[in-house]
Amino acid sequence: MELRGRNVVIVGLARTGEALAGFLLDRGARVTISESRPRPALGPAAARYEGRGARIEAGGHVPATFFGADLIVPSPGVPRLDIIRAARDKGVPVLSEIELAYLFLKGVLIGVTGTNGKSTTTTLLHAILKDSGLDAALAGNIGTPLLSFADDDRASRVYVTEISSFQLEYIESFKVHLAVYLNLSPNHIDWHGGYKAYAAAKAKLILGLKAEDYAVLNADDERVWGLRDSGPFRAFGFSRRGEVGRGAFLRDGAIVLRAGGAEETLMPAAEIALFGAHNRENVMAAALAGRLMGVPAARMRETIRGFRGLPHRLEPVLTVGGVEFVNDSKATTVEAAIKAVESFERPVVLILGGKDKGTDFAPLRTALAGRVRSIILVGVAKDKIRRALEGVAPMTETRDYREVVEAAYAAARPGDVVLLAPACTSWDMFADFEERGETFKSEVRRLAAEAEERN
Repeated sequence: MELRGRNVVIVGLARTGEALAGFLLDRGARVTISESRPRPALGPAAARYEGRGARIEAGGHVPATFFGADLIVPSPGVPRLDIIRAARDKGVPVLSEIELAYLFLKGVLIGVTGTNGKSTTTTLLHAILKDSGLDAALAGNIGTPLLSFADDDRASRVYVTEISSFQLEYIESFKVHLAVYLNLSPNHIDWHGGYKAYAAAKAKLILGLKAEDYAVLNADDERVWGLRDSGPFRAFGFSRRGEVGRGAFLRDGAIVLRAGGAEETLMPAAEIALFGAHNRENVMAAALAGRLMGVPAARMRETIRGFRGLPHRLEPVLTVGGVEFVNDSKATTVEAAIKAVESFERPVVLILGGKDKGTDFAPLRTALAGRVRSIILVGVAKDKIRRALEGVAPMTETRDYREVVEAAYAAARPGDVVLLAPACTSWDMFADFEERGETFKSEVRRLAAEAEERN
């Protein structure tokens, strides 16, 4: 793609927006950065790119700028704007950052998508490949924007990339060599406008695969597994419920791989350090993808055994007075919250709430009944959650995370788990799920210090 002299609008100046700005300016594009935030909120990045020739339009989006563009590139997570849709309808190309990167990269692309577990699976797969000696890079939502590697690209490099539905919405020719599709449940309904549109965006990662490519699909999720015959690619399944013809599954408590024509036992599932049955699925998916990339099972075992997961994903915090606090701030969907609760055999005091993404909280009723001792509500969605879960367990409403932690501790008994798995985004009170998780951990540490002083 020739970029020199073309009018390109970047929507959003966050991490990906900065990568886009540098890349496009280096190639002679006429860059406009359009931001809804006011100029002071953009920090020094705005002046830096303005000094290189970019135009900054802050405090709102200007229709004439979008309609006059030769190309629009939205950053992931930018709200689905009517102005982008209108410009697209008028024939202005709209591409995601990964589409632009694809046009310039020579290395091998691996894409990991799904509603839940993307970051854990992507990080583990990257570690498996890197520990085996491959030139592997962690990219996408969990790592560096894919486009940032364009100036240091080489054909031997493997890009292990976490890919969101936002990014997939705006692809055209983008294709990976190996796609991992973990699961599908309602999410980002407010952004996509409906579940069908969300599912269609996710499926685009699979539908572009060719005969020489691989798809690693969840055989226990009929919506994902149903894509196995949707193209000429080679499909492999992973399952914790039964054996698959080729792929990964559990037998007698061990993970078994059938890939490359041979069957081999990878390791006992009990040796996985991560909480939860869903993390067994993540490990199977990562190990199967690693095997398809040529890594022997024996080389993967130590990497998997040593993998402790990521912050804010079922992360143990502290035990106070016999009550264990666990931070799963990344559990921003109903399905993720259910999986988090099901990871524990002990009674759970569950913290729910934040900003609603348009999903239905009713499926929590059956999953929480008999497992949850008490529910602590917080955030703008707390009234909606209360209505959906009335009668499941005692509920306490709180205003901030100091009250959240104090109320959860008061409701818990020794041996219980206090679990932050909010089933909502953090955007009503925090910049992101990381800030929410760090605030939760800070309040737990304060609680522990006060308890120690009393003793």
